[in-house]
Amino acid sequence: MRIALFIPCYVDRCYPAVGRATLRLLQALCPDSEIVFPTKQTCCGQPMLNAGCADASRDTANHFVTTFSGFDAVVAPSASCVAMVRHHYADLVSDQSAYAALAPRVFELCQFLVEQRGIRSIGGRFAHRVGLHRGCHGLRDLGQGASSESRKQCAVPAEILLR
Repeated sequence: MRIALFIPCYVDRCYPAVGRATLRLLQALCPDSEIVFPTKQTCCGQPMLNAGCADASRDTANHFVTTFSGFDAVVAPSASCVAMVRHHYADLVSDQSAYAALAPRVFELCQFLVEQRGIRSIGGRFAHRVGLHRGCHGLRDLGQGASSESRKQCAVPAEILLR
């Protein structure tokens, strides 16, 4: 399997360690796959579309489809960018057949590992308490409520949330 790693613009500029960690994680958990970082990749276009610049976003969307069409999967550490590709490119991309073939192969990292690779645990321990923010795009647009954790194990009773 050829997996393209899509690193969103904000990860590239603000959190490059996340991009490097994503690559290492994919290499470790998908040893039978070729992980490729297409050097011509750019932003998904969401900032431009959100700002009302549909023409700039259209160009970026077409570039994304051209850049990533030759891969079995495209994986990104960003639910919002994946949601942009899956839910907003249909109105932006000129080659609808290329887009229709690509869209179902674009995944957020946890979604890809759990739903496509069947990974349920990576072992190890982290002996500290952490908070988990379930992002809106992952929950609402990608239906990821259970991809990164089990709902049974992480369910918080309403009386605790409402205190």
